[in-house]
Amino acid sequence: MMDERTRYEAVSSRDARFDGAFFFAVSTTGIYCRPSCPAVTPKRANVRFYPTAAAAQAGGFRACRRCRPDAVPGSAEWNVRADVVGRAMRLIGDGVVDREGVPGLAGRLGYSARQVQRQLNAELGAGPVALARAQRSHTARVLLQTTGLPVTEIAFAAGFASVRQFNDTIRQIYARTPSALRAEAGTGLGGGRRDGVRAGIPLRLAHRGPYATVALFDLLAAEAVARIEEVTGPPGRRTYRRTLRLPYGAGLVAVDETPAGGPWLEARIQLTDLRDLTTAVQRTRRLLDLDADPYAVDEALAADPRLAPVVAARPGLRSPGAADPEEAAVRTLVGRVAAGELVERYGKALDVPCGGLTHVFPEPGVLAGGAEDPALAALAAALADGGVRLDAGADREEAERALLALPGIDRRTAALIRMRALGDPDVDPYGTPGAERWRPWRSYAVRHLEAEARAAAREEEAGAAVVGRPGPGRSRQPQSTAPSQAPATSRQQNSSTSTA
Repeated sequence: MMDERTRYEAVSSRDARFDGAFFFAVSTTGIYCRPSCPAVTPKRANVRFYPTAAAAQAGGFRACRRCRPDAVPGSAEWNVRADVVGRAMRLIGDGVVDREGVPGLAGRLGYSARQVQRQLNAELGAGPVALARAQRSHTARVLLQTTGLPVTEIAFAAGFASVRQFNDTIRQIYARTPSALRAEAGTGLGGGRRDGVRAGIPLRLAHRGPYATVALFDLLAAEAVARIEEVTGPPGRRTYRRTLRLPYGAGLVAVDETPAGGPWLEARIQLTDLRDLTTAVQRTRRLLDLDADPYAVDEALAADPRLAPVVAARPGLRSPGAADPEEAAVRTLVGRVAAGELVERYGKALDVPCGGLTHVFPEPGVLAGGAEDPALAALAAALADGGVRLDAGADREEAERALLALPGIDRRTAALIRMRALGDPDVDPYGTPGAERWRPWRSYAVRHLEAEARAAAREEEAGAAVVGRPGPGRSRQPQSTAPSQAPATSRQQNSSTSTA
């Protein structure tokens, strides 16, 4: 835990590594900022520190216009923590409070609404309603500045209960009316009803650098499932696209590999229902592991001489999560090729196909009723009836125990599901010797070893091609490549763009 002196030093040095880890507010101006704000550093006596943007807003401060503190990457702490507060923050990010209210959030956590309120207030300085309100306001700003949707429609799409509540919140947080926020962006999107929506809402998905984009796109390309995912374009300029199964309908996200002009990835999201925007953004962020703290991860892993060279080769390597945890669990069990066959047979077709993307992944209930494989049928049934919970707020230990109770799922498969579907940063599915030294970042160490193995295989294949020999054989189901010490699993910038 950082003390206030250390935080002020981070503010004074405008250290972007701490953006999202905390926020500071200035009592004399009434604004709150990210640590890297370029404005003149305020006097220490005038500075207050807050753990979340929502807490600063609850303290009566409005967002800085220069640094846009609401657009920073989320705190990496919420990905690591498995306690009630960490689970609650992941669920709030997924839009549960907007869809189900505080009682729904509490029910998913197994606590009373009062207990959840008390714990969040005690640690974060804001309750679930305030935290969700901060997220809604950010979603509204994105829609105002990137689409031509009417303000009334934006209010409800962002999750506000009324236009009056929407107007009041925007004024309180941004010291601007919604119309002024839109005009400030200079996009000229004032007329068309759905300008920018059909082609996809342009976003900048913020992250903490460094970010090993090439290695990530290599992995996404290797694991892509036909009809729901594709990677197109030449190396260095690739685009990853996938369909999304969302609470209110289907969606599609496209993310560019091309280096952006700052610490973000350029993306576009298309939705059948704009109420899914917050959820779609958060699930894409989890898939790409955008809220990770690469400084902390790389520093810890590089301390091991065995990992130091592979970490140096790929600084900022991420451990991807899942846009759809239930899909990730099924894919882990059956493999990439078989997953594509399931999509073709049971997936729901898009109303309008988009290139190679034609379906969304099938619902667990559909798979449970049609799967011939007993292990797949059992997993799908458990996902459908809640016997296994893999949502953003799932208890990771409890989920693993439930998975192990199913037929056909061994410890390695359960661990892989925990690493990918639940985004657990500290999993070693392969029992790698010496892995205890890599805690709490074992998942990242595994990803580094996998990336090194893939690079070695490519070099071997290239060398074989030079001398006229066939390259090494390839697996029919190229899932995540295990470290060489362990076998594979047994089954297997424009102005109209907003930062999210």
